[in-house]
Amino acid sequence: MISSALLSSLHLLTLALGLGAVVARGRALRATLDEAGLKRLFVADNLWHLALLLWILSGVARVFGPVEKGATYYGHNHMFMAKMTLVLLMLVLELWPTVTFLDWRLPRPGGTPPDTSRARALWGVNHAQIWLAVFAVFAASFMARGIGG
Repeated sequence: MISSALLSSLHLLTLALGLGAVVARGRALRATLDEAGLKRLFVADNLWHLALLLWILSGVARVFGPVEKGATYYGHNHMFMAKMTLVLLMLVLELWPTVTFLDWRLPRPGGTPPDTSRARALWGVNHAQIWLAVFAVFAASFMARGIGG
């Protein structure tokens, strides 16, 4: 029981880290992307990726590990499937920002800054990810109360 509570706590705290990071990344995308602005963006992006990794690992441990209800329980719950769909959409949307920010991190000849003209569009993707994460929390809350099973 303690292991389950600890794993659940890690999963929830990771969500808090992730939401904070993705909001910070969105703010950085709306700000001036000079050298300092890019540093802020990259720190927030790194934290967002760390949160996503921990969120996925703790979620997989909860579904397939020995301390929770198990894959059979979760696999038959419609709210769990909705939550997984939202998380999958978040990950698919993350492909473009990840590739773009990796490119922006590369050194340029003569020290020229990267082309950040797509920052506004990337902010839109980022904003969509925030909402997907929020809706995933609602799905998880419904699921925890037996709704969708």
